Amino acid sequence: MSGPSHYAAAMSMLTPPGLGGKYRITGNKYPRMRRGRRRSKIVLALIASLAAVGLLGWGSLQLIDVFTGGDKANAAGRKHCTTASATASQAAGAGASASPAAPGSAEKLPKPGQITVNVFNATTRSGLAKDTADELKKRGFKIGKVGNATPQYDKKVKGPGMLLGSTSAMGGALPVLGTQLDGAQQRADTRKGAEVDLIIGDGFKSLATRTAATKALNTLAHPAPPPPKKSC
Repeated sequence: MSGPSHYAAAMSMLTPPGLGGKYRITGNKYPRMRRGRRRSKIVLALIASLAAVGLLGWGSLQLIDVFTGGDKANAAGRKHCTTASATASQAAGAGASASPAAPGSAEKLPKPGQITVNVFNATTRSGLAKDTADELKKRGFKIGKVGNATPQYDKKVKGPGMLLGSTSAMGGALPVLGTQLDGAQQRADTRKGAEVDLIIGDGFKSLATRTAATKALNTLAHPAPPPPKKSC
């Protein structure tokens, strides 16, 4: 056999059993099997998406480091919070006797028996100065002068009363006396002595009840500590 017919017969013998049609080997060219282009495009798109997600995550971490100072800043913040907590715990465990007295504490406030009060009546109602002085004496205060207010204050105090004392009395004697009369003004004048004045005004009705005055005095002597600041 020779010629084209001989070549076609040889190609027919090379065709695998069961294949025919477009996969049958005929002629002088071999069929070429190629991978579909669509699958390749899907794989490439998936790889590109994963790369984009990774790049965005890395960029986010870099921005966080820029604005927060990175791991060093976080470590410093944790160290600061730990140190502050330890300091607060040590201070709490030390007890009130080991810590310095705070302003307004029981160690600095005078007791009623250490305060001399002058009681003056600036109203048109008679007898208020004596009655008030007698009640303050029952509550432990020392009583000095009792009478009518001077022209500087007579009929000029509109509220329940006014408490006068030296500048140093503003942090001790006047606040203690103020627990006995709600709404009384507290003022410092140029006096040098330790005595304080209670001037009864037009709005006066009565002293605070003993229960209310004792509670106010206890709160003044032992103020509640301020809430801790949240720094972490």
